[in-house]
This record gives sequence, C-alpha cells and structure tokens, in this order.
Amino acid sequence: MKFMKTGLVLASALLMSCAGADDDDGVEATIRKNVEPKLGDNVKIDSIRATPYGGLYEIRIGNEIRYTDKTGTYLFAGHVFNLKTREDVTQARIDDISRIKFSELPLELALKTVKGNGKRVIAIFEDPNCGYCKKFRRDTLAKVDNVTVYTFMYNILSPDSTVKSRNVWCAADRNRAWDDWMLAGKVPAAAPAGCTAPNDQVLALGNKLGLQGTPAIFFADGSRIPGAIDAAALEEKFAAIK
Repeated sequence: MKFMKTGLVLASALLMSCAGADDDDGVEATIRKNVEPKLGDNVKIDSIRATPYGGLYEIRIGNEIRYTDKTGTYLFAGHVFNLKTREDVTQARIDDISRIKFSELPLELALKTVKGNGKRVIAIFEDPNCGYCKKFRRDTLAKVDNVTVYTFMYNILSPDSTVKSRNVWCAADRNRAWDDWMLAGKVPAAAPAGCTAPNDQVLALGNKLGLQGTPAIFFADGSRIPGAIDAAALEEKFAAIK
C-alpha cells in the first residue's frame, strides 16, 4: 500500500509520542473557542473527542475529520495511518460516522431493479448526466448478478438533469427508460403534462446524507462508497458485509 507522504509523516510522529489524552472538561471549550472561528463563515464543529494518537483531538464537521492539539493552536488536515496494521484509521472513522440506516431510506422515491435472486441490496444515487454513473452501470452492474438495485435520481449537475429524471420517472417503464438513456444514450420521451417526479425529495435526501457527487453507493449494512467501482471491488464489498 502506498501512503501519502504527509499522512505517513503524521502517523510516524504520532506513534513516537507518549503524551496521553487530557481529560480536562475545559479542553473541548478551548478547542471550540480557538478553532471554530478559523474554519470559515457558518462552519460549526459537530463534535470533539480525544484520540489515542499522541494527544490529538478529533474535530468532526459533518462527515469530515480534522485533528488539533488540546489548545486548539494547530490544525491537522489529513489521514492518520496505523503503521503496524497499515490501517487508515481516519478513513475507518469517516466510514463509521457516514453509516446510515438503510431501512430508513425512502425507497419509494427510487427506481427498483432485481437481477437473479435479488438477495444482495444496494441503493445508488445517480445523476442522468454523470459519465461515471453510466460507466458504473455499463462496466460494473452489468456484470453483477443476484442483486436488487434502488436508484435515486439525484440531480446535481445541471437543470437538464432534472428534466431527464422527470421524463424517466413519468415513463411507462421507468427502468427501461433509465437504462435506455444511461446505457444507450436514448433520450427519454417528454413527460406528460401534470406528471410529477420526486426530484425535490431526492435532492433533499442527498443533501441530508452529505452527498457531493455521483455515483454514491449505499449497502445494506449502512456503509457507503463514494464513486464508481469495478465489479471485482463490488463483489469484495458484498462478501465483507455481515
């Protein structure tokens, strides 16, 4: 595994430090006072907690992780690696705080396709004008069987995305209209007058989940993968889900 130089240096420095976490109740207040104003207008720290990494404190802002010292003087932006296990502990923490309750997704707002026995389940947020989404469907989903796919049409790239998604949603066969467009470039027919699509609800949902790009893939255990992956990586992920 190749580490970023900055991440490796940071991890090495942390492992050589023997400083323990400070239990002073005033540390959080001090960090919030000294760091939060420097983060930008209207940026709020969601949580602060001590880490076992050389006396650093974790700062969580949404699904982003930063680190600081107990005085809030220094801010570290980067990933911490455990050099013994070679684990990216920052990414593990991001994965944990990004986890959702899959059962709470409003699946009625999504397209549903079933391949094979459909036992494995994923939800994908895709923009109809997203090239990586089209590649994911063509090069990955087409090679995977026994899966149920819920597709949320998440329109973030252009006003035309909203139009295309509405046309797909209002088609007689939504799944076919979506595949025709995403796989073959066949433009969906214009939606009939009066037909509405859940574009606004899906957009609000994606914002709530902190999605900034497409595709975004969610699994039954609540974990997510941002971006397109190949079929082998998807199968590996399925195998890892308990």
